[in-house]
Amino acid sequence: MTVALLPLTADGFRPHALHASERNWSETNCYVDVWIEVLHALGLDPVAGGAFTLSTDFEGDQWTFFKYPPEDLRALYGLEVSEFNVWRPVLDHVVEQLEFGRLCTVEVDSWFLPDTRGVSYQIDHVKSTIVPQMLDPGARRMGYFHNAGYFELEGDDFDGVFRLGRHAEAPGLPPYVELVRLDRVRRNDPELVSRVVALTGEHLARRPSDNPIIRLGERIEHDLPWLTGQDLETFHLYSFGICRQCGATAELASSFVDWLNRFDRTGTEPAADAFRDLAAGAKALQFALARVVRGRTIDLMPILTPMAKHWSEAMDLLGDRYQT
Repeated sequence: MTVALLPLTADGFRPHALHASERNWSETNCYVDVWIEVLHALGLDPVAGGAFTLSTDFEGDQWTFFKYPPEDLRALYGLEVSEFNVWRPVLDHVVEQLEFGRLCTVEVDSWFLPDTRGVSYQIDHVKSTIVPQMLDPGARRMGYFHNAGYFELEGDDFDGVFRLGRHAEAPGLPPYVELVRLDRVRRNDPELVSRVVALTGEHLARRPSDNPIIRLGERIEHDLPWLTGQDLETFHLYSFGICRQCGATAELASSFVDWLNRFDRTGTEPAADAFRDLAAGAKALQFALARVVRGRTIDLMPILTPMAKHWSEAMDLLGDRYQT
């Protein structure tokens, strides 16, 4: 028996514009990406929830692994997201919650996710977050949100995701699962703009007190002698936390500020442009670091100095406008 929340097909699904291929960072991280598409599929605007990008920071060895905070999802969309107690097989829980009209986020092994073909599918065991929305246990089929889209899998991949059949494992830690309740979801909310503005002020109040791009640059300069001796696999892990999370945060922030400029008040276009330039700088930084790993000597300051300037310009303008 098939249970599904929405009438979706993998072939017919169109990803949100935040995942357009022409963006500098068409994917951010698995959690933000899956929420972009879940919100989009539910008829909600994922861009309106982007205020959380304004309170991210450089954490000393990586940029914040940014996420839609549960409290923001509640405040803006009426969604209730909470950790779920996994005491039965995950498949049983997810099927039953779909029957209740609810979704679950589930951490799974990308080894079994065919949408990651060429990256981790049947290549590497990497944890990632999916949101199943169609399940047919008898036919061993699943429709799920992941990264920048909606996909379907079946057969052995289904067994692998849910640790069934030959992929059943000895007792151990269950995967992390969140419950997403939809019974209070708000669409076409006349108060959305005021709610977004309030969250914008709250996140700006928690922004770094200094310029995190300067600290990021100092850490990279410290790491360069070590990085030159690493292989490309280590570089990709390093650049994901340093370059991609910084750049993807900035690009999502630029789209969010565009939203504010459209639906709240004009005058924030320079901040959106500064964030876009910062995102492009992070992409250039990633390419430069890749050349360092290949043995090139690169002066990174012509990239890092403008990035720091763009961060300050955007935050100063937004702080003057929205922070009380």
